[in-house]
Amino acid sequence: MSDETFLMKPKVDFCFKELMEDAEIRRGFISALLGVKPDEIEGTELLPTHLRREHEEDKLGILDIRVYIYDRTKGGDSSLNERIQMDLEIQLAPFSLWPERSVFYLAKMFTGEIKKGESYDVLQKCIHVGILDFLLFPEDEEFYSRFHLWEDNRRRMYTDKLEIHILELPKLKERNYPETEVLNWARFFNAEHKEEFEMAAEASPYIERAYERLTQLSGDEMKRLEYEAREKAIRDHNYLMKYNLELGMKKGMEEGRKKGLEEGLEEGKKEGRREGIEQGAKALIEICQSSSFSKEDTLTGLIEKLSISKDEAEQYLKRYWRLES
Repeated sequence: MSDETFLMKPKVDFCFKELMEDAEIRRGFISALLGVKPDEIEGTELLPTHLRREHEEDKLGILDIRVYIYDRTKGGDSSLNERIQMDLEIQLAPFSLWPERSVFYLAKMFTGEIKKGESYDVLQKCIHVGILDFLLFPEDEEFYSRFHLWEDNRRRMYTDKLEIHILELPKLKERNYPETEVLNWARFFNAEHKEEFEMAAEASPYIERAYERLTQLSGDEMKRLEYEAREKAIRDHNYLMKYNLELGMKKGMEEGRKKGLEEGLEEGKKEGRREGIEQGAKALIEICQSSSFSKEDTLTGLIEKLSISKDEAEQYLKRYWRLES
């Protein structure tokens, strides 16, 4: 793209957050997710994105966009019990533990609302939304999924206080879907060229506003520098992660093959392979930890690069992850 036609990609988290700073854009997207008309939402309020920690050793949760939603049909913001809390997350790189991560954030949001001495009736409905640039459910055709807590046989809802929404953007290029507001927003977030943005903007005045805001952001030199720095950080992180994982894998497998050859027997070869996987896991964990990768990213790397189960990966992580002094 030339400078004259440069447009940021909304699925880069920096751009997504900037767009969601606009109250009307938030209203339009959230109304699509909730399946209500925009004017049924009294308003939205941005919240701090750092989730509260009860104990020093608790994991810190940092959200992309966290909002309270006031529903006009349920009394508006005059009734705090009718507020909905929503977390909007963009994720570009594949993340095999996304379900665990989303449940963690949802639980932190939900339990973070109640304070010592308060009754459970103060707990508000919480929704986690994941906009993913990778396939989480490749076996399913649907690009948009909504999850609740259900009874397995009778399909009775246990509570409506917890929801998880997933949008899988890569599926938009593979299939045609019935026209919906959520689909229009997904097309906008997934767009990369001016023609795609303009087509998406025709579907809704709220998406049109998002496109106008995107154009303004893209023309702001300081915002562009911030955006490009974030894009570079994402590329560097993904490259470093891939390089270190492959390096650890290669080192481990070489050691394993060497041991197998030394033993010579078939059983020895099998033992060498097991030893190789363990050595690969140990080397990979050491490299990832020295490169300041999180335990979650390292666990994902173990599963994907060594083709082992989550339970096996967790055992290696427990064995070789060095505790900080």
